[in-house]
Amino acid sequence: MTVLLHISDTHFGTEEPPVVEALQRLAREQAPDAVILSGDITQRARSAQFAAARAFCDSLQVKHLLTLPGNHDIPLYNVAARMFSPYGGYKAAFGGNLEPELEFGDLLVIGVNTTRPHRHKDGEVSVKQVNRVVHRLREARREQLRVVVTHQPACVMRPEDEKDRLHGGEVAVQAWARAGADLVLGGHIHLPYVSDVCSLVQPAAPRSLYCVQAGTALSHRVRHGSPNSVNVIRWTAPVEGAPRLCRVERWDFDLAECRFELTHPYDLTLGE
Repeated sequence: MTVLLHISDTHFGTEEPPVVEALQRLAREQAPDAVILSGDITQRARSAQFAAARAFCDSLQVKHLLTLPGNHDIPLYNVAARMFSPYGGYKAAFGGNLEPELEFGDLLVIGVNTTRPHRHKDGEVSVKQVNRVVHRLREARREQLRVVVTHQPACVMRPEDEKDRLHGGEVAVQAWARAGADLVLGGHIHLPYVSDVCSLVQPAAPRSLYCVQAGTALSHRVRHGSPNSVNVIRWTAPVEGAPRLCRVERWDFDLAECRFELTHPYDLTLGE
């Protein structure tokens, strides 16, 4: 079994120390093979915030780490940095690859940088990015769980969140579904949910493709009545002829117990 810990919107600079400690404990208990951090790592893209985020990621002691920048990881008030070195702080802490990938025998994770320095907070996926992901997905094998990671959500559940949906996301998820993607992970709106994209886009996606959103992992900036939350994803490659099944678990921070607790398990049947 391969286990992924999906976290998002840590917003270092606004993190809550008890939640940080609880997430470190959860990582030790679940022993994930990889951590996926889908953007808004910092609150204001300051060097001290990036340093704290990097130290936190290292403290999890997980062998594989995939990170993406979010809109908060681009300087807002430092106009010169936003224009001439928008990803300078991010790259110093997490490396120069803004669209990293992870590939194991039973797993393919493809990162897509959906931030744009010229936008305030909106995200966008280009035709070139869509096609790159399609190409990689078509190379995947049946036994691999095929995961795409963005920052802004590829689909939304509530009409009021439509303004925050990824520009170009509807075209992207249909193309990625046709190419064999199983999950699209994201964050940005601090609202955790799991939904089949097929039921949310028109025309309907041609196969099951699940949008898996994480809440804010560590910040006091919780919204929508949702606590701090993260996702644990469990995947076992199927034997020949067996269905492709994946388990996604939402873990919420319990203030009374000062720990993350499993609250919403989802058993997903994936397409071929």
